[in-house]
Amino acid sequence: MITNPFAGGRELLARAPEFRRRFRTWRGERPFWAGLFTFAAGLPILYWPYANLSLGGIPLALSTTSGAGSLLIGTLLPALGIALCCRPHLRVFAGIATLLLAIVSFPVANFGGLFLGVAFGLVGGSLACAWLPPPADEPSTAPDGRPTASGAGAATAVTGERCSDT
Repeated sequence: MITNPFAGGRELLARAPEFRRRFRTWRGERPFWAGLFTFAAGLPILYWPYANLSLGGIPLALSTTSGAGSLLIGTLLPALGIALCCRPHLRVFAGIATLLLAIVSFPVANFGGLFLGVAFGLVGGSLACAWLPPPADEPSTAPDGRPTASGAGAATAVTGERCSDT
């Protein structure tokens, strides 16, 4: 018999800062926002051609003969968004593919999901192409924000200065 169903809540609250720190580290190592915008670009493109809407009792159908194109573009964009988050080394390919699919969705898929899919796709593709991985020589930080003296960046972490090659 369960006497206190909320007893596990304290444990979750105690682990929340650690989870948030690990998620922030994970998010910083990949084009997270590019993947999120790319994923979101596919949703309106996929939704509008198959939605059954009514405006004051009058059925509004946005289904067109380009439903297959909307289905293809609407499924490829979320797949590219997931690929951006899971495989950051594919960022240039996924970014260019996202830009091309967003532009093609404008005439094919009801103005690119009523302009939402095109806008999110262009932003997501641009962010993916512009994103660079963090430098390997960057010092890691401790949970309290102070630099640690370990790894390749130990000299820069201790002194705070970087050596130049000139």
